[in-house]
Amino acid sequence: MSDNDKSVAVIGAGTMGRGIAQVFAQSGYDAYMFDTVPAALESASKQIGKMLSKAVEKGKMSAEDAEAAKKRLHLVNALSDIGARPLIVEAATEKLEIKIELLKELQTHVADGGILASNTSSISITQLAAQTEHPDRFIGMHFFNPVPLMKLVEVVRGLQTSDDTVKRTIELAKAVGKTPVECNDHPGFVSNRVLMPMINEAIFTLQDGVAEPEAIDEIMKLGMNHPMGPLALADLIGLDVCLFILEVLHRDLGEDRYRPCPLLRKKVLAGMLGRKTKNGFYSYE
Repeated sequence: MSDNDKSVAVIGAGTMGRGIAQVFAQSGYDAYMFDTVPAALESASKQIGKMLSKAVEKGKMSAEDAEAAKKRLHLVNALSDIGARPLIVEAATEKLEIKIELLKELQTHVADGGILASNTSSISITQLAAQTEHPDRFIGMHFFNPVPLMKLVEVVRGLQTSDDTVKRTIELAKAVGKTPVECNDHPGFVSNRVLMPMINEAIFTLQDGVAEPEAIDEIMKLGMNHPMGPLALADLIGLDVCLFILEVLHRDLGEDRYRPCPLLRKKVLAGMLGRKTKNGFYSYE
């Protein structure tokens, strides 16, 4: 991607989408952010502004650079207005049918030779790529929450993803200060295939009355040197997202070790989704 093409479209203004847009904007890219809900766009813009102001307060960024980043963030109210971009990152709701419908439209906005990427945390990159006209230029670009702080980008190669697309995606991730690590398409990729069974087992441990949430998290933090306990991490990710990923793993790998804990299902049914609803395994009122 040449210096003349330093722009990206980010589709979805939720927690992940706005974080991705911020990272690109503060790295010198014009970031065009779209969401079907205008209020979500405004909320995302305000949150990005707060994050940039905090970075200035902590001395991690100059006031001039923060202001320049804000100016490079463009809110787009219609998908048709994102233009033709050399990179489009889809960060929409983690539902297959929504992503497929969206990607079919997004591919018409990818500039010649450009890359269409998905931030999906578990849906098959190969399956999504098959819905596009250029599966060789489709890839998984899995960022981690909170995006501005977490260094990792899991670069997921689908069955038809070209070597050139992988190479360019790795270069893009490095250009915005991330550490890209490549893996092949498989249910849950590497991160969630390893992480979600651990979170699930922590929930089973709570359900079985082995210990209280605080004790489970403290044991894992101190005993395993984890920065955050599994239950607090589940609250941060979103219990509905955890449930969805476990369901994908259980269905696609067909093994009972991925069966979602009934307590997790109950929490989701009750609308207790973690930090975003201010209640999960902990209260955030």
